[in-house]
Amino acid sequence: MAQKRKPTNASAKPASKASANSPSKFKLWVSGARLRTLPLAVAPVAIGVGSAAAVQAFNLGLSLLALAVALFLQVGVNYANDYSDGIRGTDDFRVGPMRLTGSKAVPAKQVKYAAFASFGLAALAGLAIVAVTQLWWLLAVGAVAIIAAWFYTGGKRPYGYAGLGELVVFVFFGPVASMGTAFIQIGRFDGNSLLGGIAAGCWAAAVLMVNNIRDIKQDSLSGKRTLAVKLGERWSKVFYCVLVLAPFPILVPFLLLYPATWIAWFAALFALPLVLIVSTAKTVQELLLALKLTSFGALAYAVFLAWGLYKISAII
Repeated sequence: MAQKRKPTNASAKPASKASANSPSKFKLWVSGARLRTLPLAVAPVAIGVGSAAAVQAFNLGLSLLALAVALFLQVGVNYANDYSDGIRGTDDFRVGPMRLTGSKAVPAKQVKYAAFASFGLAALAGLAIVAVTQLWWLLAVGAVAIIAAWFYTGGKRPYGYAGLGELVVFVFFGPVASMGTAFIQIGRFDGNSLLGGIAAGCWAAAVLMVNNIRDIKQDSLSGKRTLAVKLGERWSKVFYCVLVLAPFPILVPFLLLYPATWIAWFAALFALPLVLIVSTAKTVQELLLALKLTSFGALAYAVFLAWGLYKISAII
């Protein structure tokens, strides 16, 4: 009997150790929210705020509500992706950080409810904006944004599995977010928020692209036909480099009317090393580093540009 118990105790020991080393539920939920992507939500809103400030139309309350919409949408789409990829089995092949649904650490329904709750909070913030501004057509924009967030990887034919993810991310975390933030404060179309939004959209698409470059092999195995899978690793890296460099020519016209926007060129301290890292990357760790730095580069560019636009209001 002693001989039979010995292997049982020995096998119990590593299990206990694994349990001790496994992350807590709270850490898993925080990880599932993918906080490193939140700068992509802040960036276009910052540009929209700077655009409003440039014409002395800045409104703190509306700016905070716009930020809430963007942040909750970003968290919602992150949980939605976790849920949809997990139940499809896509995450069975991934090599990146642990996922809530794919790892089965959290019931899939809870992840879905977390996504819906985040979308609900974004909708409430959006309703508050509509109530204040009386711009009822914004309800349609908000509804489309939530639908796009869910069907990125959700539904029977997710567009993220068809190579359209970068395009939709560019639109909604670029011009739509920046122009929307500016419009609710200025009350009209604003060219600065359009140009700045295009730049923010390029950064956002670059983050998704480098994430998908990392997962090319795994996505190919699971049948997820991202743009990176379609282009292949070499051309995906070229496209990524174009995306992170494209925001800088956009700064040239800003310099003519808003001299203080020159400071946004400091974001090149992120962009140039990123081009080198991604071009020569051979490991997952290098691409994960690039993903994080791209998010920070997007935030730096947006905050600097917004500050440069704001400075003109101090002169006026």
